[in-house]
Amino acid sequence: MTTIGIIGAGHIGSQVARKAVELGYDVVISNSRGPETLTELVKELGPKARAASPAEAAAAGDFAVVTVPLKNYRDIPVEPLAGKIVIDTNNYYWERDGRIPALDNGEATTSGLLQEHLPESKVAKGFNHIMAKEITADGTPAGTPNRRALATASDYPEAAELVTRLYDEFGFDSVNIGLLSESWRVERDRPAYVIRQTEAELKENLSVAPRTI
Repeated sequence: MTTIGIIGAGHIGSQVARKAVELGYDVVISNSRGPETLTELVKELGPKARAASPAEAAAAGDFAVVTVPLKNYRDIPVEPLAGKIVIDTNNYYWERDGRIPALDNGEATTSGLLQEHLPESKVAKGFNHIMAKEITADGTPAGTPNRRALATASDYPEAAELVTRLYDEFGFDSVNIGLLSESWRVERDRPAYVIRQTEAELKENLSVAPRTI
């Protein structure tokens, strides 16, 4: 079975892990404080999950989910993720992360920064504009009327396709924004951010998003 390496065991990482295990994935999850701090979470997740270091989670995963505070993105291990698809959930909260002029000025995107840090990986945006608790609560079967939609973006079609497939398994429709350079459309404070929306509504919200806030 496919193994997902999850780097970051906060609200989003834990919820992705819960749904992934429910769907039959194996999960190797990590945080910055050490695997011993994840004992209770791994016990809850059951035998398909184990805790590890970030480097170990990166190496173990067939693909990875990076869900850490943006200010810590340079701590993500590079070599173990080479050649792998990396789903990036990061958002820019300057109050927490400090000011990043390239983001403030509309010259970069959060996922683009991670792609620069992981030059041999295939980064795709995912799960960044949904509240953590809704990852396990809002999914519905394909074809459900008014099914919620989430966005992805990547410079690699196969990475966007993986996120699209995972979204569907988690119970969401998807909209592919395009390249990572366009992923700002679903970042913080834009119309598509953390609201429930259908595929059509998401496309509309993406189309009217302002480049800078």
